Amino acid sequence: MKLRKLAFLFAPFSVALAIGQAAAPVHDTVVIPSRKLRLKALLWKPAGPGPFPAVLFCHGSGGADADHTAGLPMTEAAEKLAPLFLKHGYAFLYLFRRGHGLSADQGPFMQDILQRQEAARGKEARQHLQFVLATTDHLDDVLAALSFLKTVPGIEAKRIAIAGHSFGGQLTLLAAERDNTIRAAVTFAAAAGSWERSPELRKRLLTAVDKATAPIMLIQAANDYSTAPGQALADELTRLHKSHILKIYPSVGKTTEDGHNFLYLAMPQWENDVFGFLDEHVRR
Repeated sequence: MKLRKLAFLFAPFSVALAIGQAAAPVHDTVVIPSRKLRLKALLWKPAGPGPFPAVLFCHGSGGADADHTAGLPMTEAAEKLAPLFLKHGYAFLYLFRRGHGLSADQGPFMQDILQRQEAARGKEARQHLQFVLATTDHLDDVLAALSFLKTVPGIEAKRIAIAGHSFGGQLTLLAAERDNTIRAAVTFAAAAGSWERSPELRKRLLTAVDKATAPIMLIQAANDYSTAPGQALADELTRLHKSHILKIYPSVGKTTEDGHNFLYLAMPQWENDVFGFLDEHVRR
């Protein structure tokens, strides 16, 4: 009798555990060559045979340490975003660039490099070095990931988009300039912390959108560090009669940091807009 009662009590737990396991998206950890480096990335694919359209995601420049971004552990940040892309039928590749997260052993952490530069030569030197890293090493990593993604079985190589947050949003625009096979680019809070401090970055990103052929979606929250980059880039795209959308959403949270991390804090607000944009330009 006691055994039957115990079996009955554990049965719901076992069912719930099985459901939880089934609901958790399965990913592969993949290795991406970037020159001499071997970067790690997490790859998710929707259920079914495919082939699937895909999105490469570019994280920001880092948090308090190499394992965090936007206040989250990097793997947690990836796992937070992936189910949304799978839900809409997109494969999702979350790249860990050199010195970050699962690629921490592939180079120094970006924020450590920048802090050393500021301590030695000042804030302007730090800003310039960040610009250099965006246009060389870290852009190389993103372009390597795009090349890799096009070779993955089950991925539609001609239906790939790129998205990025903060510093990763800058890389998204720079990569869209370099790779004209990209079908769409989506940026969250791109350059919000650097736009007003770096004339060379402003000039470079305006050049990038001038040359990019993919439709571009620029997303910010009203309480981001600055909404000037979204507005300026949208104005340039309007001047050139290029396909784009600028979305500045209502403030989220209580601080500018909350606004900057709108991507993670307000997913239901941007979901329909972003996937409407991706479906229009990537699937069709």
